[in-house]
Amino acid sequence: MTLKIEEIRAISNGEHGDLFSVLGLHTVNIEGKEKLVIRSFRPDAKSIIVIPDSGKEVELSRISDEGLFEHVFSRRKNRFSYKLKVTPYVGDTYTIEDAYRFATQLSDFDLQLWGEGNHHHAYKFMGSHTKTVDGVEGTHFVVAAPSASRVSVIGSFNNWDGRVHGMRKYHDQGIWETFIPHVTENDLYKYEIKSHATEAPLKKSDPYGRLMELRPGTATKVWNSSYEWEDEEWMENRQQIQDHNEPISVYEVHPGSWKRKVGDDPGFLNYREMGDDLVPYAKEMGFTHIELMPIAEHPYDPSWGYQITGYFAPTSRFGNPDDFRYFVDKCHQAGLGIIVDWVPAHFTKDENGLRRFDGTALYEHEDPRQGEHSDWGTNIFNYGRSEVMNFLISNAIYWLEEFHIDGLRVDAVASMLYLDYSREEGEWIPNQYGGRENLEAIHFLQRFNEVTHEYYPGILNFAEESTSWQGVSQPTSSGGLGFDFKWNMGWMNDTLTYIKKDPIFRKYHQDQLSFSLIYAFSEQFILPLSHDEVVHMKQSLLSKMPGDDWQKFANLRLLYTYMFGHPGKKLLFMGDEFAQWNEWTESQSIDWHLLQWDTHKGVQRLVKDLNNIYKKEPAFHKVDSRWEGFEWIDMSDAENSLLSFIRRSDDPDDFLVFILNFTPNTHDQYKFGVPKAGEYEVIFNSDSDYYGGTNKGPIAVHAQEGNWHNQPAHINIAVPPLAGVVLKPKS
Repeated sequence: MTLKIEEIRAISNGEHGDLFSVLGLHTVNIEGKEKLVIRSFRPDAKSIIVIPDSGKEVELSRISDEGLFEHVFSRRKNRFSYKLKVTPYVGDTYTIEDAYRFATQLSDFDLQLWGEGNHHHAYKFMGSHTKTVDGVEGTHFVVAAPSASRVSVIGSFNNWDGRVHGMRKYHDQGIWETFIPHVTENDLYKYEIKSHATEAPLKKSDPYGRLMELRPGTATKVWNSSYEWEDEEWMENRQQIQDHNEPISVYEVHPGSWKRKVGDDPGFLNYREMGDDLVPYAKEMGFTHIELMPIAEHPYDPSWGYQITGYFAPTSRFGNPDDFRYFVDKCHQAGLGIIVDWVPAHFTKDENGLRRFDGTALYEHEDPRQGEHSDWGTNIFNYGRSEVMNFLISNAIYWLEEFHIDGLRVDAVASMLYLDYSREEGEWIPNQYGGRENLEAIHFLQRFNEVTHEYYPGILNFAEESTSWQGVSQPTSSGGLGFDFKWNMGWMNDTLTYIKKDPIFRKYHQDQLSFSLIYAFSEQFILPLSHDEVVHMKQSLLSKMPGDDWQKFANLRLLYTYMFGHPGKKLLFMGDEFAQWNEWTESQSIDWHLLQWDTHKGVQRLVKDLNNIYKKEPAFHKVDSRWEGFEWIDMSDAENSLLSFIRRSDDPDDFLVFILNFTPNTHDQYKFGVPKAGEYEVIFNSDSDYYGGTNKGPIAVHAQEGNWHNQPAHINIAVPPLAGVVLKPKS
């Protein structure tokens, strides 16, 4: 034997932290002479024979009952390639390449960028990647675990035994690496991590894994893409299509409940079925984008995808990564953008995930006052660590690059910005200046927006930010966070609070509709009526509306008209477009059967027409973030709960007049000021019987000279009940 008994025990017990220093082919000094030795640890082996690339075969000697073998070559002087012929206790003899004979596959450049925290494409070398090394096919594994004393790859290829395939450690970067021959696509694996901080080894999914086992399994699959894209036209023109002055109307979708399969087992549609069904529907409805709630791998269906274990893996619930590529490709071929919810604020505590990954708080903060969300039962990322910066920013790039995603909607930004978010006094730690701002998170968000836009000009990043933080959508060069758009949660809250009130009392709350225009141009906004507003006993949008059924539908049609007329891009959650009665639940399809009723079909027609008019008319969308695009006609008639305003495009003479009546009272003649005299056409009336209304309101409109509402001309028109009317001057 050439090893000390302590080292043999460490190998046999799975406690050796540097197996590459002892297993494989090595030079040893025996009685003052250098000799070659081969060692192999195979617990399943009854015997092992070395097959050199030249020369005679040699049988290794067993030196431990657990399966450690070795042979010292008395005559060979030079290193050589070889294979191992293993005769197991059970089964047939097999021949393998020895993983411990291969050198490192990491480049100095990758290691340098990783150490700096600037590796924007870390996913290209981290995780598992099939490759051919010295003519041998296998898989290269790389994982970060700086506090681990031993890391191994375990899988069906080694009976999930962490003693067999130990990894090589780069101490300066905290990275572990190995190339394992014969491991191929779809093989399952995990990392077994031995740490001084834990008694039993940890068994972790690959943080950079690109495909996960279907729940409740938690292993990672080796995966390669073979997809061929057909969206060149979209990608070439995306920057122009997604210009901030272009219309953006987003259809928010939960993939698991938009539509279920019909039959005894109403399972999920897969990504390809969604590409063939959801995409044509969203296109027909006039939306410009589909936004998917998180589709990264997550263990628990009712989390809706917001508690993630596999940040680089589209969830296996709906198929494999190339199936998801098909869905995105279908979107682009149909002229639809695709936005994905991204969750860099927190991660689930599941044992196979990122939590205490190497036995210590590698991805999160050690102190629970910084590292835990008590509201959500999750851990908070430590944005001050280079491992986290590499992980999250390269993850954002991964979705944009590998899946052609057109933008990311960043969840829970407010929880990232404030150290005292949802915490009482004494439950949080101030920053170095004594403030409540999370300086590391601010830096991370700025870098995220800078890097993603640098690599992919024209993509759109959205912030779900619910506070009055200044500069969310301002450039980082001027101190902003650098997002393209911010969710206008103030508008959403005020509008829904108002619209839920009985029309009798609305006159006392007119300011809830007009207040949003005080700050409407302080940021680039998107107006969200999202999934969060129709769950957890909040009722569906239709059920929120006051009055009898007729009034409920009329109020909802009026709400949508007001939303599309208000400055800001648009977002509507699935089911809202046809006035679903029930709250949304992730456990079943939305209520498509309602479309057999004219009232629901009417709301669907209205949303479709609003989308199409919004896209067609520049005054609806061109100047969304400047005062030049909006002008009040009258916001003071609270007694009648009437609002009127003008929307203008970048050509001031191209304008639309909006008149909104938030009571069920019909006005046979009401006088409004307008920008010029002449003929106007009614291009939209939410009270049309085509949408389920009473068909009241103006048909032909003539404006006369004469100042009114500070406008040089005026009109006298019939105003329909609980309805919005849009007028356009005839050319």
